[in-house]
This record gives sequence, structure tokens and C-alpha cells, in this order.
Amino acid sequence: MARASCGGKFITLEGVDGAGKSTHIAWIGERLRARTAEVIVTREPGGTPFAEKMRALVLAEPMDAFAETLLMFAARSDHVRQVIAPALARGAWVACDRFTDATFAYQGGGKGVPEGLIRQLAEAAHPGLAPDLTLVFDCPYEIARARLEGTGRQLDRFESEGKGFFDRVRGAYRKLARQEPGRVRLIDAAETADRVKVMIEKELSTI
Repeated sequence: MARASCGGKFITLEGVDGAGKSTHIAWIGERLRARTAEVIVTREPGGTPFAEKMRALVLAEPMDAFAETLLMFAARSDHVRQVIAPALARGAWVACDRFTDATFAYQGGGKGVPEGLIRQLAEAAHPGLAPDLTLVFDCPYEIARARLEGTGRQLDRFESEGKGFFDRVRGAYRKLARQEPGRVRLIDAAETADRVKVMIEKELSTI
């Protein structure tokens, strides 16, 4: 897929559940606002009323991997058309917690949905659009699991998956980083929050 070619910049955060990306996205938004006039911070699945309904469904209801993939792209299509594409077109920067790389990692790597099918759906949902920069928060299962359990809340059905699923998802993300080193950068999320911020700053300075 081509990069975002309009006036704005599109930055995505990826990684396994518990790696800490959601903890840092608001801070990333603030750092970006120091560089440009308008920054949109959003998430997937979600970001629009329709997509948030799809989020609630996907995170709570058991379903097969193909149905799950279709719902992810239904939410993503609405999100792109209602939020992401208009923002980029007017020159805003967009920071998004997950995008299509998450589908390659979770539904593809984690659940075996064919990569070719995911690519076809991506081209239909957001033709010609890919992030300018993707930060993958990478850490071992034991650290991510401890962080999730430390929240004290009920885990959703992805967060509740076991080590085998986690390792497949992590492996898929690391594969993406090897395939697209110019766009996808690994962040050592096992480090302290302050050290992670230093790594993020370094990568943001490249765009």
C-alpha cells in the first residue's frame, strides 16, 4: 500500500495487548502538537459511533476469525472515511492506536486468516492509504501479562488469550518490522516508561 500522500502525517501504534502503547498515545499526541497545528488522536477498532459499536461487539462476542476480520474492516472503512482521510486531506496529523497492521498480526498471525485476503480487504477499505510511521511496542509475554493483570479490570477476549496466541501475534509484528523497516519501527516496551518515551521521541524525529 502507498503511504499517506496528502498534507498530513499518519502515525500508528501497534503491539500486543499489555505492551503499553495505549499508555503513551496521549503523550505522543501532545508531542506532535508541538510540531503542527492540528493533531487527531484516535483508535481502532473505533473512532466513530459506528466503529465503536463494532469494537464493543468484536471485543466481547465469540466469533470465527473470518467474521472477526470482516467486522474489523467494516469499522476501519467507516473510520477512514469519517475521520482519518478528511483529517489528512486538510493537513492534520493523525495518531491512531492500531490500524491494519493489527489485522495482519491478530487475525492473520494469531488466527490464520490468509494474508492475501487481508491485503484485498485493506485495499478495498482504504485504497492507497498506509501509515507514514508505525511504532510497534514489543515485549515478552510475561511482562505484557503482568501489566494486564495489574489493571484489576476484566480482560476482553483478546487480552484473555494464552501465550501461544500472544507469541504468534508478536511474531507477526516482528515480521512486519523486518519486511518494512522504513515504516515499521520496534520499540522495546519492556523498558521503563521514561526510556520508552526517549525511543519514541527518536522515531518521531524521523518524519
